Amino acid sequence: MQVDARFRINESWGMHLAAELAQPYFAALTDFIRDEYRTQKIYPPAAQIFRAFDECPFEATNVVVLGQDPYHGAGQANGLCFAVNAGVPPPPSLKNIFKELDGDLGHPVSRDADLTRWADQGVLLLNATLTVRGGQAGSHHNKGWERFTDAAIAALSRERQGLVFLLWGNHARRKGAGIDRTRHLVLESAHPSPLSAHTGFFGNHHFSQANAYLMARGARPIDW
Repeated sequence: MQVDARFRINESWGMHLAAELAQPYFAALTDFIRDEYRTQKIYPPAAQIFRAFDECPFEATNVVVLGQDPYHGAGQANGLCFAVNAGVPPPPSLKNIFKELDGDLGHPVSRDADLTRWADQGVLLLNATLTVRGGQAGSHHNKGWERFTDAAIAALSRERQGLVFLLWGNHARRKGAGIDRTRHLVLESAHPSPLSAHTGFFGNHHFSQANAYLMARGARPIDW
């Protein structure tokens, strides 16, 4: 994305998404995002728009977690879905993710809400929409990001083998509907939001199932 030098996507992803980056809709998205950062308060910071891809190169990806859009409060969004910046209290959904992790794995896990430790191990923490106006949830929907992130998911599904996709909530399920289940493990449940966590997120055991699948294929489990 040629907005400025800070907007370059990780080279490994750029190779697999080159055709998408050349599409007219992406040029229009680039113009829109450039104007938004110039005239509005936009999250995450421009340098972190592609952080999920930068922290987790294409060939290093082992697990994919799909979110919806970045947090729209000041100082929260950091380019990784469900994560917030270091020192920021975990939002309710992230608290519930940690709660399920504790119960699933049978021991307390780190409460570091930044989640960089996951990305460093090959967990792609991908939002469907990569930017948002401050205080306006969903404000960058239907501008082109969804098509771009759909293409990223499709590339992983088509060109990789043995990945784990964690689809929490109806939005993530719809976005992951085209993933090749014969090549990958797809785990679905309710969203970790307090509104729905008790309807199927708690007790889904996705984290232990993901690790069991990875280990069965000779891959390293994630130290959640």
